[in-house]
Amino acid sequence: MSTKTSWGGVLRRTVLKPSESNAASALCRGRGRHQNTFSHPLSTLSLSNTWHFSRSRGTGAGASVAEASSTKQQKTSASSSPSSSSSSSSAPSSSSEENVSLWKAPLDFKFIRDSVDQVKANCKNRNAAADPQLVAELYESYLEKKQALAEVQQDRNANAKKLKKKMEKEERDALINDGKKYKEQIAVLEQALEEVEVDLQREGQKIPNMTHPDVPIGGEECSNTLETVGKQQDFGFKVKDHLKLGETLDLLDFEAAANVTGSKFYYLRNEAALLELALVNYSMSKAVSKGFTPMITPDLVRTEVLEKCGFQPRAENTQNYSVANSDLCLTGTAEIPLGGSVMNSLLDESSLPIKMAGYGRCFRTEAGAAGQASKGLYRVHQFSKVEMFVVCTPEQSEELLQELIEIETDMFKELGLHFKVMDMASHDLGAPAYRKFDVEAWMPGMERYGEISSASNCTDYQARRLNIRYRPESKQGEKKKPKNVFVHTLNATACAVPRMIVAILENFQQEDGSILIPEVLQPYMHGRKVIGPPSQGGT
Repeated sequence: MSTKTSWGGVLRRTVLKPSESNAASALCRGRGRHQNTFSHPLSTLSLSNTWHFSRSRGTGAGASVAEASSTKQQKTSASSSPSSSSSSSSAPSSSSEENVSLWKAPLDFKFIRDSVDQVKANCKNRNAAADPQLVAELYESYLEKKQALAEVQQDRNANAKKLKKKMEKEERDALINDGKKYKEQIAVLEQALEEVEVDLQREGQKIPNMTHPDVPIGGEECSNTLETVGKQQDFGFKVKDHLKLGETLDLLDFEAAANVTGSKFYYLRNEAALLELALVNYSMSKAVSKGFTPMITPDLVRTEVLEKCGFQPRAENTQNYSVANSDLCLTGTAEIPLGGSVMNSLLDESSLPIKMAGYGRCFRTEAGAAGQASKGLYRVHQFSKVEMFVVCTPEQSEELLQELIEIETDMFKELGLHFKVMDMASHDLGAPAYRKFDVEAWMPGMERYGEISSASNCTDYQARRLNIRYRPESKQGEKKKPKNVFVHTLNATACAVPRMIVAILENFQQEDGSILIPEVLQPYMHGRKVIGPPSQGGT
């Protein structure tokens, strides 16, 4: 299938049917610029295949849209993928039942078994709740059961072949009885194989991506500062935080939103509403000028898509909202529907890289977030964001990560912000990220730096789960056609609106209480250059 686009030529891709999904692939892990594909015996696995279960639900904190409750993860063979996001839930009850789907991913269990110490160290460095030793043991059990099944199937086939010959009735009856025994044995072995395969998938999906060798090991405090742009201003007067500024200038209304929806929701009023639209248009325009295809994405996605992108809708402290009595979740970032838009695709190498910039609304439970650092617009349940998403070859991904962070920093320089670029430490990496750069802007009213964007190289972690591959172009003189390869995916924040508003209000405040609008945003603000008190208005 070819999709015409004025932004990136023609995107040629084949949408794979479930039966065409190839699972003879590798563990979702980063290997820098050189990715190897490992074949393994799980050749029957398909990314589009799922197991369906019913399980008892316990109580847990979390995220149903209808009831603001989430499902507590169960430690049974029917529990959900650990590298997933929150699932839909009903009222918590120890006796209630919930349907659970566990999808199959082409993980390289052979690599885990053969490199179990390396994978263990990586999990420890990332503070990941995964058990590579258990995965290795389950893989051995899987191989044993698969071999036993193959041997009985071989005996059954040999028995069936004998039945095609002429023979006495007694001999034929004996072979028929043997055939029945083989059928029963096969049924038992297939059931045992499926059970261990479910456990293998569940535990294997908990294992995070491998980690770039230059990533600092430890908590957020261990992160390295790569670049510092600008410096903290000397205002010469007592600065206000964005909440005080927003209240004085009639820009923010948290009280009305709390009455209408709840805490951590808000109304943007007057110039703040225009400022959101200006930031979205400015950042989208910058992305399009860099060759990104503009997209407006769905705000609801299937739970399975969210899980395959590395989020955890079923976790006890999930950041994702689920829709009760459905298989849908509200997205926490446009990264999810953008990745899903190329799910189950076989792309031509000539179409890569694919660059998309998606505008969407983001919804997050912010479970566990509290305190002064989360006040006001800095941490909210709903916000707008422009997200960049890239699909590329393994050889392109490291260079594209640098391109993404340069796009981000160029915008923040144009906006006149003081910020620093951080190479984030291992504990701060989400499961999909091989490496992540954060940009933290100085927020004088809050008296600290706050994250305003990030850029991550997820290597093939998401691609293997979403089943996105490409056909390498044949090199001159090669007789054998190259095997299809999983792509790499990257994501980066072009603009997370609320935090950008925080940074602008606090950094551009004036002694008279007004706010200067950054010059690059003025064309999107109907000519306004200043946000003044309601009695004065902007000019």
